[in-house]
Amino acid sequence: MTVPATTLADVFAQHQHERPGAPLLLAPETGRQHTYGALGADVAALDALLTAQGIGAGAHVGFLLPNGLATSALFLATMIAGRVTVPLNLLSQAPQLAYVLAHSEVRCVFVSGEQAATLAAAVALLPTTGGATPGIAVVNIDVDEPLASQLPPRTNARASAAPQANDPALLMYTSGTTGKPKGALLTHANLLHAARTVAAWHRLTPADRVLSSLPLYHINGQCIATLSPFVSGGSIVTPHRFSASAWWGWVDAWQPTWINVVPTIIAYLLNAAAEGDAPAPARPFIRFARSASAPLPPDQHRAFEQRFGIGVIEAMGMTECASVVFCNPQDASQRKYGTPGLPCGVQARVVAVESGEVLPDNATGELQLCGDNMMAGYWNAPDKTAEALTPDGWLRTGDLGHRDGDGFYFVTGRIKELIIKGGENIAPREIDEALLTHAAVLEAAAVGIPDKNYGQEILAAVVLKPGVTTDEASLREHCIQALGRYKTPGVFRFVDELPKGPSGKVQRLKLLD
Repeated sequence: MTVPATTLADVFAQHQHERPGAPLLLAPETGRQHTYGALGADVAALDALLTAQGIGAGAHVGFLLPNGLATSALFLATMIAGRVTVPLNLLSQAPQLAYVLAHSEVRCVFVSGEQAATLAAAVALLPTTGGATPGIAVVNIDVDEPLASQLPPRTNARASAAPQANDPALLMYTSGTTGKPKGALLTHANLLHAARTVAAWHRLTPADRVLSSLPLYHINGQCIATLSPFVSGGSIVTPHRFSASAWWGWVDAWQPTWINVVPTIIAYLLNAAAEGDAPAPARPFIRFARSASAPLPPDQHRAFEQRFGIGVIEAMGMTECASVVFCNPQDASQRKYGTPGLPCGVQARVVAVESGEVLPDNATGELQLCGDNMMAGYWNAPDKTAEALTPDGWLRTGDLGHRDGDGFYFVTGRIKELIIKGGENIAPREIDEALLTHAAVLEAAAVGIPDKNYGQEILAAVVLKPGVTTDEASLREHCIQALGRYKTPGVFRFVDELPKGPSGKVQRLKLLD
């Protein structure tokens, strides 16, 4: 009888036995394919390198890399080899990066040529001891080349001990839109529960292939687009970055059975398609698209399905829950627009913000979660961990929302982002979605700003579609018709782009900077 896998290393051992020649990673820019068997060489070479440098089991190993064949292999191999992987945000400036390097206690960082200067600048900011900076080994690699081929030849260094289920595997730092970023520590058991949940929910098999351009320094790119296909024995098409002009070419060349996107990608694909009149070709090999990391406006949701003939399953994830929280059903007839769906691999409840009382259906409060995918805690931050958890062990998400009579959850905003105008609570998302129905608007985000009369006024930041113009008067009249005068923004700001995190999620509070 086969012993059930309890770690990512166990899962990999099974794949090596059953499908060593099957493709795992596919690089569209180079055409290279990396098999499950080839990943075994990566694991062995990485383990030997780290062991020889005294970086043993449980040590923290970071990477500051764009997407690529070697990046995905490194992400998996680090955890399989019993170390903790620490993905570093490519958007970080040197001071922010220095904070994460010091706080995470990384022993080694993998970097590509383009990012080496940023890493060096961050290391230079680290505190010194006796005139020397902390010992962080730096390994330069090419993300388009196989990982094992770039590491030193194996030595007689003793292999590290195999990881256990409750051992940490991933230290993932939140974006830190307010205050310092926090490092969510996820174990092998957490990640396996999340990945298996997604694989079962979407009925993934070894025959399935995902196309995802989400960065590997974001939890969605890690858990949904990498670990879920990995545990199911499938394959992953992993381009360097999203490109609206290249996207459908990748789809046709590699024929994924599902695509992993975020609302920003959907908006840009729709806008690119609007530039031509040709109908979208049928692509029956795509079973579904999955959209998460930010709310998907219903109008864009419907427009994408109508334009491209691909059903979109809206979902929601959180770093603290390994990116698995809510998801719409696989069966299209059971899905709802405007909601991330049903609890997926977790238990969920809605509680009153002040009292913590569990609320009935259709009452708005804070969403709270618990499940086997919930983090072990925040690294080196017991106070933050205590703040995040209720006395009975539920995670405080900071999200406002409600559950309807069918069990679907609706997210209306963040507690800290809620606009309170004249004592009335206004969800920014409602304003965003109204503005997105204006013919000239590509993206929009509302936020509250101080106001001496109302406490807060509404500011709306707007990105216009390329080559399209409009004015404030047109936007205001549009909002009055859609929202009424009270919810119409008092201030409109035209911007080239909205501040976003690595997944494309809008960071509203940065509009106040």
